[in-house]
Order: sequence, then C-alpha cells, then structure tokens
Amino acid sequence: MHKTFIFLFIIVISLPAKLIGQQKNTYIKAGFLYDSKSNTLLKNKLIQIQGTKIISISEFESLPENIQVIDLKEYTVLPGLIDAHTHVLFYQEANEDFAEHSVKSLTMESDALRALRGAKRAKSYLEEGITSIKDLGNSGLYLDVALRDAINEGTIDGPRIFASGPILAANGGQVYGVLPKHQNIIDLEYRIITNPEDAKNAVREHVNQNVDLIKICADNIPNNTYLTIDEIKSIVKTAHSYNLKVTAHSVTNQSAWNAIEAGVDGIEHGFNLADSTLVNMAEKQIFLVPTENSKSYMYTYAKLANYKENELDWIDNYIDRMKKRLDRAIKIGVPIVAGSDNYTDIKTSSGKSSKDMYRYYLEAGMKPLDILQSSTYISAFQLGRENEIGYIQPKSNADIIAVKGDI
Repeated sequence: MHKTFIFLFIIVISLPAKLIGQQKNTYIKAGFLYDSKSNTLLKNKLIQIQGTKIISISEFESLPENIQVIDLKEYTVLPGLIDAHTHVLFYQEANEDFAEHSVKSLTMESDALRALRGAKRAKSYLEEGITSIKDLGNSGLYLDVALRDAINEGTIDGPRIFASGPILAANGGQVYGVLPKHQNIIDLEYRIITNPEDAKNAVREHVNQNVDLIKICADNIPNNTYLTIDEIKSIVKTAHSYNLKVTAHSVTNQSAWNAIEAGVDGIEHGFNLADSTLVNMAEKQIFLVPTENSKSYMYTYAKLANYKENELDWIDNYIDRMKKRLDRAIKIGVPIVAGSDNYTDIKTSSGKSSKDMYRYYLEAGMKPLDILQSSTYISAFQLGRENEIGYIQPKSNADIIAVKGDI
C-alpha cells in the first residue's frame, strides 16, 4: 500500500445521449479481481462491460473469439476508490486560520472562481483512481450540487460527487469570532438551525436543491453552540422520510452520543469517542469516518504551518491517540468508512493528498484489504449505493482501476 498506484482504466459517468453508437462490448482480463463485498482476491476473471455498465464476471475461457480485450493479467483490478469526506470547494494554506480564511473566501472569492477552483481539485481525485467522493459542505450555497451536475452532464471531468449542500449547524456554524452584525456571512456557508421545526424546513430546502445526503454539525467547536437532540431527531426523521442519510461532524464524545441517540447514520471524525459510544455505534451499525493523516503528512503540515523543531511533540501523541481510537472502534465492530478531510494545501494535488489516508490507516494497523473494503464496498453500502459503485458486479457502474502486480 506504500507503493504508488498505477491506474490504467477508468470509466466514470456518461449520459445516455452520449452513449449512442458506443454500446459495443469491452472485455477486461484481470489477473486478480478484488471482490470488495467478500474482501477477497479472485484469480483470472473476465469482466464484460457495455457502455458504462458491467454486464458479467466470468472465466477467461468464456471470452468470445475475435474480440478486442484490455489485457490486465499482470494487474489487480479494483472498483474505483471512494473518499467519503472531502471539501473540494474549500482550500486553505497550512498557516491560515480556518475562520479567517472562511470569511475571506466568502467575501472575496466569487462563486464562479470558487467553482472553477473546485472543479480542478475534483478532477485530481479522478486522476488518482478515486472515482467517487462524498463532499460535505463548506461549499457555499449548493456549489457542490452545481459541480456534481456539471460532471454528470459531461461539461467537466471529475469523480462522481455525492453532495450534502450547506452544513446544518447551530448558531455561528464553525466560524468563530464573527460580530453579531455580520452573522449573515455565516448564512452563506451554513444553514443555521433555530429549533426542531426549522430543522425540518432546512432538510426540505436541501431536498428541493437535490442534495444526496445531509451533513450536520453535532458540535460547533471552536464555537460553543451545538444542535440539540430534538433538533437532530427532527433532521434525521425528515431526511429519512426522503431516503437521505444523515452524517454528523463530531469532535466531542457527548456530541457524538447525542447524534447517535437522535438516529444519525454516521459520525465524521469522532476524535474523542469513548468505548461506550463506540459500543452504541456498533450495536446500531452507525459508521465512523476517521479523518486522520500519516506521520509524514503531519510533519509536512507542521513545516508549512511554521512550527519550530521543538514544537512537534504533539504529532506523535496525537497519532498514537488516534491509532488507539481506531483500533478500539475496529475491535468493537464499528463499520469504518475511509475519508480524508484534506482541505489544507500541502503543495500537492487534492487527489494525491487524499490518498494519504490509506497510509494513515496502514500505519494505524488496518490490514490492506480492510482498507480497500472501507474505501469501496463499505463506503458504497453506507451511502445506499452498493449496487452502483464500490463493487465490481453485474449492473453496477464500470468505475474500474488497475494496480500493477499482486496488491
């Protein structure tokens, strides 16, 4: 998993109108095929594709004669990877303050410029074999939905986007220090919830804008406000009535517990989860998206953020604490979904930065195939899209990548 992936073959999204005259069969010979549902490697499989859909999985011997084949016998063939926590319309320097940068972006960066920059970042995921992303807010007023639609219609190239729209949050969102008379700035980035009835209306607004899921802030750190259990229950009940999943940003254990009790489908980050909370998640099969980075990434970040050499002890302590938390979650039986949350510029593309999460999970003790399953089948299953992405099977989308050798 430390080696660079070599991605040879990717089919993302094509509209039916664009497929006219392009429905002939494509065949791929896979030396190894990763079955993400069973988390196993299958040897010598033939994948038949028509248009952008997988038709069948069979043995080499079933290949029709005189058919052109993509020969990947020396490769492991995988479903396209999924990053389940991105912010492609938000990016900051390592030495920038989140709140100050947010206000600057909202007041000095036009929606058009923000969307164009986001489009470039989104494409970089596709170039790394990440064919689907879950984009979770900090994207203005539905710019993530617009970017998704532009990709879907073929206007620009990029990964399949599952967009949440503005994050539902308590007063102030996650942007601290904004004066009362300028709180309208916050409304450009977050949907502020005032009571349980307003929470219902917020979900309905998102539904009308065709979001794919709902993202909430269970806590607002560094702000002190948080959504109440009744507000979250209202969000969850309304979202579920429209078949939308709800996932919750959570830093504190109490906020995660509140969100879980209110019925959310997932917890994002979960830096401080107690064992009792993890047990609750496992019993209810609520997924966790651990959004940490490798040691090398953290040292790169610290250097760019102008930390001094004698100020880096916190990195090892932080990584050790997060490793223990992930290990406890896995042992208790919490479903793990891979997500990067990398919106800091570490002088590489967003896609390459995203792939660092695999290095972190490996350093934290996850097995390579389990890491792959968390970024394919489990991620797709938690989105309710396991019949479409994250699994190479008949009728699913042909999002296919290939890695040299035996993974």
